Amino acid sequence: MKKRLLASVLCAAMAGTLLAGCGSKDSSGGASQAPAAGTEAKTEAAKTEAAKTESDTTAAGTDTSVVTEPTELIFIFADGDEGAKASMNEIVNRFNETYQDITVKIQPGNGGAYSEFLKTKESVGEFPDVMEMRDTPMYVRAGMLEPLPEDIISLFKTTVAFDGKTYTAPISGENTQGIIYNKKYFDDNGFTEPKTYDEFMELCQKIKDKGDMAPLVIGGQDIWHMGFWFYKAYNDQVMSQDTDFIKHCYEGTKDFSDPAITATFEEMKDIFQYAQDGWVSTPDAQITTFLVSDMAAMMYSGTHMFSQITDADPDFELGWFAVPSPDGKTRLVGGGGAGGLAISAESAKDPNKKAAAEEFIRFFYKMDNYKIFCDKLNAIPSTVETPDLAAAPVMLKVIEATNTADDLSLMWNGRVGENELPPDFRNFMYKTTIEIIQGQRDIPSACEELNKTWQVAMQSFNPLKSAE
Repeated sequence: MKKRLLASVLCAAMAGTLLAGCGSKDSSGGASQAPAAGTEAKTEAAKTEAAKTESDTTAAGTDTSVVTEPTELIFIFADGDEGAKASMNEIVNRFNETYQDITVKIQPGNGGAYSEFLKTKESVGEFPDVMEMRDTPMYVRAGMLEPLPEDIISLFKTTVAFDGKTYTAPISGENTQGIIYNKKYFDDNGFTEPKTYDEFMELCQKIKDKGDMAPLVIGGQDIWHMGFWFYKAYNDQVMSQDTDFIKHCYEGTKDFSDPAITATFEEMKDIFQYAQDGWVSTPDAQITTFLVSDMAAMMYSGTHMFSQITDADPDFELGWFAVPSPDGKTRLVGGGGAGGLAISAESAKDPNKKAAAEEFIRFFYKMDNYKIFCDKLNAIPSTVETPDLAAAPVMLKVIEATNTADDLSLMWNGRVGENELPPDFRNFMYKTTIEIIQGQRDIPSACEELNKTWQVAMQSFNPLKSAE
């Protein structure tokens, strides 16, 4: 049943008027005289009624000061994942059914490269009112995002602040990646989950030797998909030695000819020899088909894939394990990142839109709504209060792995401050990695090209200089 917010505002205003007459000052600026007999009782009644109005409104999930006139919001999000699309649409529909004075309209991105879609919207003057924000630092520096109020920030375990201000409500904990595998195939062939990196490589070789399916399926056509395996290798080889490697590249004390970068590329080459034929032209959207159709035994991706796999084949038995680093430690992606739901600074100039956008974010994280998103994407909740998740045993295994890992970290392109990457350098690294794996260029020449590209990128972006 819809709630008329405008009526709630008027009720609150009436209650406020009753209260205002009791503690006012006289025309001289001093305290007013003592109230006439009976006024105190009326005041207390007004306070009780106001508190009841506030309590009822809060329980309903609304804010008495949300809007003063009907308001429309444009909302966009990364819709390349079917689970994300379904859950976002359901939550928006719930919101629109609940709030008659606010309408949220989803503007589809048609599953393309979301960062580019967001940039295009900005360039043609169609930046949305509320959006799933990625590349957050770039938009913060451009003054395009509105800081979130404290009552929203306090909903989360951790948030990322920029000069003391928080601009994003983290949609979930960082997408923990690991090997998702065909459990029945493993059981039928006596394969077990590897405990070391060497055992993982031996497992891949056994499956390859068997010859009935590819050990790994990789969606290399989508450049962002390359980031899963790249960060795994980068985390193993670079982050294990120097968590401030990017900062040191800005300083000039290190560069991409570093032996740790060479080791990253070597690890990628070792792993990708077990990918399916044609991996570089396979889109991410097809990797589920490879797994459930017995064309590949394993994929390395995030927990968002669990629901996609079960939707594709409800009878598919999937397993999950973390791939240890070559040094024996378990390093996983995890924790809160800088991305999340954000409000346009331009939109926030309109008090109604600002209030409505904040109310939409509050509504998104109400437990019965947030549960939809977390369950559909098998997301690890970012909120202090945890929704009652319908988590499968495999998801509980992931959560346990994040609790016991030797190290949890953000993806290398998700960092802010002195370790933030220059725009587009990430994609150049991934493209270079593909060329190395395919044998189109050798590692030394690739590292030399990366250094040249880095020097050019630093001319337009260098967080160390901007902080001076």
